Amino acid sequence: MSDVADATVAGRLRAAGCVFAEEEAELLCAAASGPGELDALVRRRAAGEPLEHVVGWAAFAGLRIEVGPGVFVPRRRTEFLVERAVALARPGAVCVDLCCGSGAAAAVLLDRVAGAVVHAADIEPAAVACARRNVEPRGGRVHGGDLFAPLPGELRGRVEVLVANVPYVPSGEVGLLPAEAREHEPLVALDGGADGLDVLRRVAAGAPEWLAPGGRLLFETSGRQAEAAVRAVAAHGLRAGVVADEEWGATVVVATLS
Repeated sequence: MSDVADATVAGRLRAAGCVFAEEEAELLCAAASGPGELDALVRRRAAGEPLEHVVGWAAFAGLRIEVGPGVFVPRRRTEFLVERAVALARPGAVCVDLCCGSGAAAAVLLDRVAGAVVHAADIEPAAVACARRNVEPRGGRVHGGDLFAPLPGELRGRVEVLVANVPYVPSGEVGLLPAEAREHEPLVALDGGADGLDVLRRVAAGAPEWLAPGGRLLFETSGRQAEAAVRAVAAHGLRAGVVADEEWGATVVVATLS
């Protein structure tokens, strides 16, 4: 596409309220095969559809992760969670990505941990289909179902790194999320129950059965929920600590099975 097309698209996006109109225009122009498709993509974005859904991918930890309508878009702050998981995974580690969404965490583990055995699971069918496209070509496996239920039984007691990107927005605050999230991403990937920790509690309850001795459970939460999240995992015999990164605005709990 020409510079003129880029400028025209940027103007349309700016008029629709897109803050990073120039950068988005460049991505949309690159994604379109011709003027007709470009017009359709711009219309979708101007109507409020997430840019990642429109172009079909999200940048995450140096990888291009495929996403699409109805799939949770991996957040840049979640790179902090995945970096911690990669740092803890030895070569050949057995890893699980629960509530995997697009499978971004699983894809990074496969890309960065030599010989890693990686399984991912999600309850949302659109997410499972998307994750399979991101994870299985890299050598991992993706399962559809509720939390641990669809995982192969032979993983019990063998998981060294368990990443669980659980939803942690309190139900009463979902309506305060940006329209891109609340209107285009699945509610199951956002709503964490009354205090935002319902799904986490279920993960914490099941984790000891699946973790290897010394295995780690890692999950993202908010700073104001961190103390309660630590108590939730400690109730199931896990030793937990909190790490945070101000630059990314990320808070991660790392819990270890003794």
